Amino acid sequence: MVHFDSDYMEGAHPAIMQRLCETNLEKTPGYGTDRFSTRARELVREAVGNHFAAVHFLVGGTQTNATVVSALLWGAEAVIAADTGHINVHEAGAIEGTGHKIITVPGKDGKITAEQVEECLHGFYDDETWMHMAIPSMVYISYPTEFGTLYSLKELEAISDVCRRFSVKLYVDGARLGYGLASKECDITIKDLYRLCDAFYIGGTKVGTLIGEAVVLKNKDLNPHFSTDIKRGGAMLAKGRLLGLQFETMFADNFKLYLECGRNGVDRALELRAAFEAKGWKPCVDSPTNQQFFQLPNTVIDKLTEYATFELWGPRGNEQSTVRFVTNWATKPEEIAELAAAIPQA
Repeated sequence: MVHFDSDYMEGAHPAIMQRLCETNLEKTPGYGTDRFSTRARELVREAVGNHFAAVHFLVGGTQTNATVVSALLWGAEAVIAADTGHINVHEAGAIEGTGHKIITVPGKDGKITAEQVEECLHGFYDDETWMHMAIPSMVYISYPTEFGTLYSLKELEAISDVCRRFSVKLYVDGARLGYGLASKECDITIKDLYRLCDAFYIGGTKVGTLIGEAVVLKNKDLNPHFSTDIKRGGAMLAKGRLLGLQFETMFADNFKLYLECGRNGVDRALELRAAFEAKGWKPCVDSPTNQQFFQLPNTVIDKLTEYATFELWGPRGNEQSTVRFVTNWATKPEEIAELAAAIPQA
């Protein structure tokens, strides 16, 4: 049996486990004030190309999104997102739980456009009753998206330009950032993200760490008390060294290990896609990253479950359903070969 349910089924990259063991008995202060976290922040700042960037380590993706949105918006402000955005679908109302509204626009393969954002903003400011409405003050996008697709540099620059003209913050969910940066179709660098966004996060949980995400803020003036918001939101780890040490390991040598983890996930995903295509099954989303989606007859799905685990993407249909296969930093070529041998001919 091989497993393709998600990209965090294993523990952590062996290099991280080795570092955790090597430093296990070292005594350090808590809450991210340790030497590992300090060095990790320096490495992330080097990667984004700005030594004034504010870098914070949080425990997980949902906590990160909720903390960033609530910390950078005040009470009546809202966030614009694709209807398929993670904060709108798979975070159990965490954003709404902070008191902020999500204004959704229709996504195409997980992406929204600058034109949609501008139309949404004009729709608000051109309405004479705007003072009675939640104020769209942030745009949320995912890179890669929930469907594994990527924004081009041109698309991201266009969205950023609209946000600047309307004084709206741009926030990028980078839960799978490593897989996006490792894709051959990626024309965005981590420095571009820093240049074009107000805030983004570097996903660790899905890209080789045990836990942890690294939030990068354009500057500390966005919220000088962001650390307090992390604590208040339950996203601060007392043994903050565990997060700092992991990102220090990932981002050493110009974030070499982080990119290697991402590249393995992408390479295995494309092998998986090719295996399905060789049997006559075409993906229903053109994803160049580590998530691959197929619409298959239920009989085929049931047959494959004898050999592999994966996710139904939405409710099971009467005759066919959409399924998702996810690879990651630890997926082996042999696992792809085992799955390929089980795929029936279309």
